[in-house]
Amino acid sequence: MATAEVRRDGRENGGRPGLGSPAEAAAWDSLRQQVAITVRPIASPSALGLFGLAAGTFVVSGLQLEWVAVTEGKQVGLIVIGFPFIAQIVASIFAFLARDVVVATAMGVLSLTWLAVGLTLFTAPVPGATSDALGLLLIFSAIAMAMSGLTAMPAKVLPGVVFLTAALRFLLTAIYELSNGQAWKTSAGIVGLVLFALALYTAWAFELEGAMKKPVLPIGRRGSGAVAVHGSLIEQVGGVAIEPGVRTQL
Repeated sequence: MATAEVRRDGRENGGRPGLGSPAEAAAWDSLRQQVAITVRPIASPSALGLFGLAAGTFVVSGLQLEWVAVTEGKQVGLIVIGFPFIAQIVASIFAFLARDVVVATAMGVLSLTWLAVGLTLFTAPVPGATSDALGLLLIFSAIAMAMSGLTAMPAKVLPGVVFLTAALRFLLTAIYELSNGQAWKTSAGIVGLVLFALALYTAWAFELEGAMKKPVLPIGRRGSGAVAVHGSLIEQVGGVAIEPGVRTQL
């Protein structure tokens, strides 16, 4: 009975459940020879998403630092919906297709956060009004972006730094929305400008990497991030068989 249980969970058969006899093993090998997994190459969406982030944080920083009149809040809201949201939702979709869960998730959170910011600015009852509801959402966005940043750091340092800076930017804005403290608004605007510079550099680095087919500007690739650019084809596709979309469950 113990032997049968071990065979059912696959521990004595190379991790392949049910291979309790030579006939079963032969059937598995025959099936494996008939299965083909097609991987479709796409251009990296990271540059587009990061340019969207740069645009969003720069325009909102202009409003927070009063470079843009408070009465233009509705226009800022439309700009945030029209460019950062669309750029980053497209980047998120294609990052999922490229099987990069970290970039896909981060871009998805960023795009939907900008959508919420834009809608809140556009529907504000008076120019410059704060929103407790938006503040709560931004706290969530800050936590989600911090998680994405920490997850990205072991493979790609600079994108991880960008996501962590975005988390700080959202947190400071959240505190301003909840407290209406002008110092928090100014701090959020300044951090937003730092994020603008980081996002611009990282976007350009990804764009150059895609155009030149090799790293040009450093973004801190290491571990699996370095393998993604410098690894062999076998290293690139070795785990495809167990990735979502190929395996039977997510």
